[in-house]
Amino acid sequence: MLGEYRITGRGAAEISASVERAVGSGELEPGQPLPPMRELAQRLGVNPNTVAAAYRTLRERGVIETAGRRGSRVRAKPATTGRDFVRVDVPEGVRDLSDGNPDPALLPALGPVFAAAAEQGDRDPVLYGHEPVDPELARVARTELDADGVPDGPVAVTSGSLDAMERVLAAHLKPGDAVAVEDPGWGSLLDLVPALGLRTVPFGVDDRGPLPEDVRRVLAAGARALVVTDRAQNPTGAAVDAARARALRSVLREHPGTLLIEDDHGHGIVDLPLHPLAGTTSGWAFVRSAAKACGPDLRLAVLTGDPVTLDRVRGRQRLGPGWVSRITQRAVARLWTDGAVDARAVAGVYGRRRDAFLGALAEQGVTGYGRSGMNVWIPVPDETGAVARLLHAGWAVAPGARFRLSAPPGIRITVSTLGEDDFGPLAAAVAAAVGPGSGPPRSYV
Repeated sequence: MLGEYRITGRGAAEISASVERAVGSGELEPGQPLPPMRELAQRLGVNPNTVAAAYRTLRERGVIETAGRRGSRVRAKPATTGRDFVRVDVPEGVRDLSDGNPDPALLPALGPVFAAAAEQGDRDPVLYGHEPVDPELARVARTELDADGVPDGPVAVTSGSLDAMERVLAAHLKPGDAVAVEDPGWGSLLDLVPALGLRTVPFGVDDRGPLPEDVRRVLAAGARALVVTDRAQNPTGAAVDAARARALRSVLREHPGTLLIEDDHGHGIVDLPLHPLAGTTSGWAFVRSAAKACGPDLRLAVLTGDPVTLDRVRGRQRLGPGWVSRITQRAVARLWTDGAVDARAVAGVYGRRRDAFLGALAEQGVTGYGRSGMNVWIPVPDETGAVARLLHAGWAVAPGARFRLSAPPGIRITVSTLGEDDFGPLAAAVAAAVGPGSGPPRSYV
């Protein structure tokens, strides 16, 4: 059943670690069944309850799944084999369009704002027991959230969007609960959910965001939480418009107990208006990161939500890191208040690059998608072959496997650093790699 691999251990922790090591090394492959608990207990000479505890730990860590009489097996995409490993090694001389990074030339200078924040810290040091959120950052963030129609709620600061999502999910859900996620969607989130012992349930998206009937289906099937990207969805560039937001709110009103998490991925780099869904359900959270507009290394996101959710998140945060550096918070507040980032200008640059590349693809007979943000998604018949052929042609792109659960194959191309001389040659290389007429089999995913 397990080939040459032999599970070892006497305690539950040792047994679960033995299985997890084998999954991480590839000795146990995705989909491979594990021995029935009683059989393994007899083989190891331990109590069946010990094996049951080991299997429970592995399920909670997202390594295995159990399907009734069919027993336990290694998950198809276990948390120990993260999607970051599904990437292309970029040789020297190859243009890297796979990383999803913003254009460094469009990021603001950080030196002056950090110097000012540090000087303020020298005058008024932040000590244990002080408020975890800088008042000026909270004021600025809340003012912008109000202007965008996000319901009133407390404000917390986390170490990026993924940190916020993890804390919100952990505050409400228990292992085994289902989380509805976009497919294709953010690879890190698709890894995070099973790592928390939760189940990912995919729903489709098109240029205007989540497909309402897909969302209705997964919520009716019992998904406890729903994660939606409002703008610049990664990897497809989808953005929720007014009509789609109304349809999604209608679906959510049918399931008021759903935990809704919204990720405003495009804040500061998109000129499309925000159409938030927050407030439709009793439990909700809205995340806004500084990463794309101000720099990924800031590791800062503002989180708001209903009072119960924010109270749980802040309480657990106090028992861990305590707070995100107030120096960093003050620096981001200055970036936002001083107009260091001209969001309309940045959005215009990314928009022109994205549209120019999509136009060049169309001239080659290739269908690409990207309504907002810095990425273009291209459905392809053969994902592995397309990535390999583009790499040979001098372009590294992201394989769609990093972003998919059940959606058809595709590739993601980050256009943030492309210049006028790049669009034509890149589009021609894509056409040669994937073939013309690579349109979508359903919506565009």
